[in-house]
Amino acid sequence: MTPWNLLDLDRALRASWAADTCSPDDLAGAGWGPDNPAWGHCDITALLVNDLFGGELVVGEVHRDGEQQGFHWWNRLPSGVELDLTLEQFRDGQRVTGARTVERPVGPTVRRWEEYLLLRERVGAQLGGLPE
Repeated sequence: MTPWNLLDLDRALRASWAADTCSPDDLAGAGWGPDNPAWGHCDITALLVNDLFGGELVVGEVHRDGEQQGFHWWNRLPSGVELDLTLEQFRDGQRVTGARTVERPVGPTVRRWEEYLLLRERVGAQLGGLPE
């Protein structure tokens, strides 16, 4: 396995996010495009970061104009640093509120298991492999 760093991971994610790994809810609502590649990828991206670095999964509510539009996932690393590699997807005045930590789903109980596996495979190919 080739050594890599967080910048390499960010580049690999950006090269791997696509319509077929986007959340179906987000895909149906606003679509997916390369101009906003992080759109609809927060949950499976946070799971992949958790695989690699451990820590906690954090979930908050996404609101726009006072109305809840969904949920947003990110990571709290073991050091306490919060890492959100998909925050940039919110470009239309959305706010994320009500952050709370959640238990990591295991195996096929992951809500978007197939998309998660596809993203993990693509990122692994970009990085020259991922730890098991």
